[in-house]
Amino acid sequence: MSSTESPDARAVPVVPPGRPSWVGRGEDVRTVTLPGITLAVRSRAPLQEGLPPALCVHGLGGSSQNWSALMERLAGHVDAEALDLPGFGDSPPPDDADFSVTGYARVIIRYLDASGRGPVHLVGNSMGGAIVTRVAAVRPDLVRTLTLVSPALPELRPQRTAVPTGLLAVPGIASLFARATREWTAERRTREVLALCYGDPGRVTPEEFGRAVEEFERRLELPYFWEVMTRGARGIVDAYTLGGQHSLWRQAEKVLAPTLLVYGKRDQLVSFRMAARASKSFRDSRLLTLLESGHVAMMEDPDAVARAFRDLLADTAATAERSATPRG
Repeated sequence: MSSTESPDARAVPVVPPGRPSWVGRGEDVRTVTLPGITLAVRSRAPLQEGLPPALCVHGLGGSSQNWSALMERLAGHVDAEALDLPGFGDSPPPDDADFSVTGYARVIIRYLDASGRGPVHLVGNSMGGAIVTRVAAVRPDLVRTLTLVSPALPELRPQRTAVPTGLLAVPGIASLFARATREWTAERRTREVLALCYGDPGRVTPEEFGRAVEEFERRLELPYFWEVMTRGARGIVDAYTLGGQHSLWRQAEKVLAPTLLVYGKRDQLVSFRMAARASKSFRDSRLLTLLESGHVAMMEDPDAVARAFRDLLADTAATAERSATPRG
């Protein structure tokens, strides 16, 4: 896999986050240190021993908190973890300052190899969907099933509502935006993000909104916040332009794992029309369409996503059992 590191990549301040992010009841967050990276890993104790492992990967600007609702609903079916990608959540930037999709895929592979948890049920949203697609293509031995929620796979004509996010990749844009919005409160910033990511922001409870505001305030205190957002966005744009065997669509065709695709009809960042291409590209796929959801269906409608995920697990287990049964 190739790197898209920029010449000034090491200019990102590598300092630990300040006050930690929210931890839900029944959850635990631990720190995992590997050469060159420190990862915050969120987990929820499974309801019984021996459940298969799962790993969830968030998108640009997200964190492991994005998976709390889904992990709670799956506690009786998988032993789930969600990590903060380096530079997001409670994970500081990586020493090599590589924020490319390929760089993050390496992080996932290194974590799974080091933890010995693979093969896992691998789940990704948005940029995380692109990352885990690359992981599943190059290391099929680490992946039991693949679940993609609004994966950031290349679009020739992105939606107009997605353009501002893509513009973060342009040098200087993030700092201009930061200066232009310096008077914005964390509450306003949170409302803007929710309006972009949710199909119906009214689904967010007052408690959830309060936690989101606190998290935004915490992140804005981090000296590397805007730099990581810029380079993360640049990493997605770079991944969109890769051709040949490194193309994300080409790698989607190589994925062997049974794949669940989840698309929201109201998604303003990943066009719903990409669902048809994804269904054709992933060889063993099924599609869940949520008419009222936007970009983060695992947060907007975790019950529906959990049901589809449980169906995927059940069907995969049944197929494996049939394959293992001797034919007499």
